[in-house]
Amino acid sequence: MPVKMRLQRFGKKRSPFYHVVIADGRAPRDGRFIEKIGTYNPTRVPAEIELNFEAALSWLQKGAQPTDTMRAILSYKGVLYKYHLLKGVKKGAFTEEEAEKRFQTWLEDKEAKITSKSEGILNLEKEEAKKRFEAENKVREAREAEIAKKRTAEREAEAAASKEAAAESTEEAPVDEAAEEAPAEDTKAEDQE
Repeated sequence: MPVKMRLQRFGKKRSPFYHVVIADGRAPRDGRFIEKIGTYNPTRVPAEIELNFEAALSWLQKGAQPTDTMRAILSYKGVLYKYHLLKGVKKGAFTEEEAEKRFQTWLEDKEAKITSKSEGILNLEKEEAKKRFEAENKVREAREAEIAKKRTAEREAEAAASKEAAAESTEEAPVDEAAEEAPAEDTKAEDQE
């Protein structure tokens, strides 16, 4: 079997971390390898890829077969494009300087795309945090308004109850005085007899 360029899994459950290795196709996934040429961390946004560009290119030229995921990584990093350009130089389609120039322009465009995407992600996260903060403020203000309404209603009820109690005490007082005066007169009348 040919030499393969593939990923070797490390990391914990649900948080994978991979080593990019060159291995014999018959070797197990996490078994023996010939050379480690980089790392890949898919849990980050954007994914962190560290790759020895020259080693990956030389192994491709020697005939190493990348797996599907490795092919995507090599394409993302530009190794496959550089390999394609070097094939064109070998066939005489263009010069090596022209190939290097094309690769540098592609690399600059790729870096610009990556930075704009990561800035966009950061801005999106900031906007989402701001929206959550505003929503929480609205909920908090609504709760405070409800609490204020309850407190004013309780105060009004207490004030009304105290007014009623005061009104009842003022109404009861004259009745009590009249009742007290009446027996007093009766006692006077009894005294006179």
